[in-house]
Amino acid sequence: MSTSTRALPVDADAVSGRRRGILPLPWSLWPAEARLLLGLVALWSCFGLLVLTSASWFVADREMGDAAFYLKRQLIWLIASWGLLLLAIRNTMRRWLHLAAPALLIGMALIAATLVIGSTVNGASRWLVIGPLQIQPTELIKPFIVLQGAVLFSHWRRIAKDQKLLWLAIFGAVMLLILKQPNLSTAALIGLLLWLMALAGGLPLVLLLGAAGGGGLLGTFSIMVNEYQRLRVTSFLDPWRDQQGDGYQLVQSLLAIGSGGPLGQGFGLSTQKLQYLPIQTTDFIFAVFAEEFGYVGSLMLLLFLMVFGFVGLRIALSCRSNQHRLVAIGCTTLLVGQSILNIAVASGAMPTTGLPLPLISYGGNSLLSSLFVAGLLIRCSLETTGLEGNRPRRQRSVPASIG
Repeated sequence: MSTSTRALPVDADAVSGRRRGILPLPWSLWPAEARLLLGLVALWSCFGLLVLTSASWFVADREMGDAAFYLKRQLIWLIASWGLLLLAIRNTMRRWLHLAAPALLIGMALIAATLVIGSTVNGASRWLVIGPLQIQPTELIKPFIVLQGAVLFSHWRRIAKDQKLLWLAIFGAVMLLILKQPNLSTAALIGLLLWLMALAGGLPLVLLLGAAGGGGLLGTFSIMVNEYQRLRVTSFLDPWRDQQGDGYQLVQSLLAIGSGGPLGQGFGLSTQKLQYLPIQTTDFIFAVFAEEFGYVGSLMLLLFLMVFGFVGLRIALSCRSNQHRLVAIGCTTLLVGQSILNIAVASGAMPTTGLPLPLISYGGNSLLSSLFVAGLLIRCSLETTGLEGNRPRRQRSVPASIG
């Protein structure tokens, strides 16, 4: 039997469209890491809504007259945030990297505006009130810090010295403005995030050590200047010395975690959230979770974060460019690292800070930022397939054997 070959045309427009990000990559072509990550984010979102429901119903009923007040608002923000996640997945990473610089500058201007016309809560000016919305620029700027950090550090050796100094000065100005609010925890998180991305980008060790030393001195100066930060540090060292004063939050959080025991009190049965534990829907929501789900539940949450971090690092290792790799590392560090810091604060391993627990704490700005970051991470994974790149291929032919 003789055989001959002829060319079967491939839909070049479809391939080109997928490579430009115009068309979504079919689910069957998604890498295993992207599928798993999307499932983990969906699970994290649903689980966070469940925990918030338990943590918020009492305070919502007492203060708002509606036990589902926080739940309904969070659900609206969750839907909007998932729309942003899908938008991040649909557009190419090259497009997001191009938008990073102007978005970062706009975010810096908004942070500066909070110092002038911002809404002050508990002595901190972190919000801009626009009609019915409260915007927290320090949360919304985090994804663009990751993107612009990847742009800078991935081409560090090829960028002119004046450009390096310019962007390092801009990053420094952003952190100083955040410290001025004051918001030491977010400034420290951004500084640590940029430092780890710079380390992954292969920057000189001397420069990294100098940046770490400068950041430590700046944080120490901020603690010495701001009395409330100094009191938080001293109360963290021995919260039981002033149980009804500066150590009250941490003491109540530790009581909640300790009351959980091995298996917890049961979903919805936390007692510390009933007028005892302050800020139980945001900064200290982990304490409510630990009381209701116990040591086993807390361990499962930590294992979940470990799995999420492992998948994120696998995506980073599979990326074809340094920019994509640094974006993946930054996104993973931001989501997992902020979660670990929040848990450390609630359990007394770190001084009390104002970092929310991603996808679990109440707050629309945090949800928008966290799910956008998750979408960027999934986008990095999709572009490892070669079908979700930035340049269209020419029309090509595939040989087919015909008998």
